[in-house]
Amino acid sequence: MGVLTVASQPYAGQRPGTSGLRKKVTVFEQAHYLENFVQAIFDVVPELNGATLVLGGDGRFYNRVAVQTILKMAAANGVAKVLVGQAGLLSTPAVSCLIRKYAAVGGIVLSASHNPGGPDGDFGIKYNVSNGGPAPEKITEAIYSRTTTINEYKTYTAPDLDIDVVGEYTLGNMQVVVLDSVADYAELMADLFDFAAIRAWFAAGHQMRFDAMSAASGPYAKRILEDLLGAPQGTVVNGIPLTDFGGLHPDPNPVYADDLVAHLFGERGSDAPDFGAASDGDADRNMILGRHFIVTPSDSLAVMAANAEKIKGYARGLAGVARSMPTSCAVDAVAKKRGIACFETPTGWKFFGNLLDAGQVTLCGEESYGTGSDHVREKDGVWAVLFWLNLLAVTDLSVETIVQQHWQEYGRHFYSRHDYEALDTAAANDLMAHLRRQLPTLAGQILGEFTVQLADDFAYDDPIDGSRSEQQGIRVVMTDGSRVVFRLSGTGTDGATLRVYLEKFVADAAGHAVATQTALAGLIAIAEQLAQIKQRTGREVATVVT
Repeated sequence: MGVLTVASQPYAGQRPGTSGLRKKVTVFEQAHYLENFVQAIFDVVPELNGATLVLGGDGRFYNRVAVQTILKMAAANGVAKVLVGQAGLLSTPAVSCLIRKYAAVGGIVLSASHNPGGPDGDFGIKYNVSNGGPAPEKITEAIYSRTTTINEYKTYTAPDLDIDVVGEYTLGNMQVVVLDSVADYAELMADLFDFAAIRAWFAAGHQMRFDAMSAASGPYAKRILEDLLGAPQGTVVNGIPLTDFGGLHPDPNPVYADDLVAHLFGERGSDAPDFGAASDGDADRNMILGRHFIVTPSDSLAVMAANAEKIKGYARGLAGVARSMPTSCAVDAVAKKRGIACFETPTGWKFFGNLLDAGQVTLCGEESYGTGSDHVREKDGVWAVLFWLNLLAVTDLSVETIVQQHWQEYGRHFYSRHDYEALDTAAANDLMAHLRRQLPTLAGQILGEFTVQLADDFAYDDPIDGSRSEQQGIRVVMTDGSRVVFRLSGTGTDGATLRVYLEKFVADAAGHAVATQTALAGLIAIAEQLAQIKQRTGREVATVVT
C-alpha cells in the first residue's frame, strides 16, 4: 500500500456545464477519465491538502466505483479527512449541509441530477466550494483548463473501504468518516420547520403521496415524513434508491412523474391525497401538487416568498429574493409589493451563491423545479416539500386555495416550458445564431397581439464580485410584460436541448381559469415564427411540455 503516480493523457470535452461534468456512464468508464477530472480538482484547489472533504452522490450506476476511486485519490493528494455518506449516498443539498456544518473546504457531488441512470445512462461529477455551493465559473474553468494538460494523477493503492457501515476508518494518513446520510440534514430541517404542526396535520387525517422516483430523496423522505412527522407508512413511494432508478426518468415534472399526477387527480380509482410531491435523482428538485392541481415551479417560489413569515425558520422576513432569468416574474410581483429586492440571474445555482453569502437574498429559485433558501447553497427538493407541508398545516387551506388566493392578490403569470431534446447540436446552435441575428431589429415590431419592447441576449453582471456572464439566453419581452425566452440547456448529455420559455401576465381573476397552453397560444406561435423550430430542427412538437 502507498501513493502511486499513474501516467495519463488529456481527454477532450471535460468542461463542466451548468452544474458539473455530465456524460454517459460509458464515457466515465474509460481508463483514467474520472481520475483526470478528479486530479484536476485537487490541482486547482490546493487548500484541500490537509483539509476536510465531503463526498457522496445520488446512488446511480457507477456511484460506488467513483466513491472508492475518489477516496484513494484524496488520500494520495493529502486530504486529511473525508466525510462520506453511508453506501456513498448523499443528496446534493445534504452535501451542502455537511460542508457548512463541518467547515469542510469543499465537496464532490456524484450525480447527473434528473438525467436517466443505469449502465447506459448518465453520470456526473461537480465540485462544491466552502460555502456549500457549486464552484463558480473561475474555478470550473480552471479545472477544465487543467484537464487539457494533465499527464498524471495520484492514487493510493489499498483495498476498497466498507462504506456500508457507519464508522471511522483510515486510508493511509487520511481519516474516512462514513456518516448516516440523513441525520445532519434532518436536524437542519427540524430547526427550520414546525414539525409539531406538520405532525398534527397528518394526525388529523390528511394524506400525502411523495414519489422519490427510486432516487436519492427516498431515505430522506422516509426518515423525515414517515418516521419523524408521523405520515402513514407508504406515504413515500419508490423510496429505495436504485442504480437505474427502476427504469424511471428521475425528473419531477408532469410528464415523467405521471403516476404521481394520476394519483393526485384520482385516476387510480381511489380518493386523491391532499398533497403530492416528487423529487429528482439527487433530491435537489421538487414538484408540488394539490388534489386535482399542479403548482408550477415559478408560482411555487412566489407563494413561498409571499408566505415566508408563516414558517418558523423565516419568521424574521426576507432580505430579498432571486430567480433565474427564464423563471417567470411571479416572484417579482411579490418582491415589489413587499418592498424587498429581487435579482434576476443566469440559470445555474452557482449564480445565487454570492447573493446568499452577502445576505442580499433569503429565497431563490429556478423554473426547472428548483427552489431553495439561505439554509444551504443548493436548491433543495425535500426542503421545498416541507415548506409547503408547513404552510398547509398552519393555514389549514388546500394547495389549490393557497395558489388561487395568491393569483387574486398578485395576478397570474401563465407560464410553460417547451423542451426539444436530443437535437442535432449544429442545428441547435444555428437556430440560436439565427435568433441573435434578429435581435437588433425586433424592438418595436408588432408580433401577433404583442409589441416587442426589448430583445437581447441576456448578460449578467454579478453585483457582489463584479464578474460578467454573457450569452445566457435570448429574451423577447413584450410591452405588457409577456416574454418568450430561448436557451440551450447545459445539463443534457445527448445532443442539444432547446428550451423555450413562455410567459403571459393576466391581472384580472376572471381570466385565471383559462388552460395554460390556450392562454399562451399567441406566444407559442411567435416562438415558432422567430426561431423557425420546425424548419431548423425537423421537430413538429416539443419532447416535453411543462
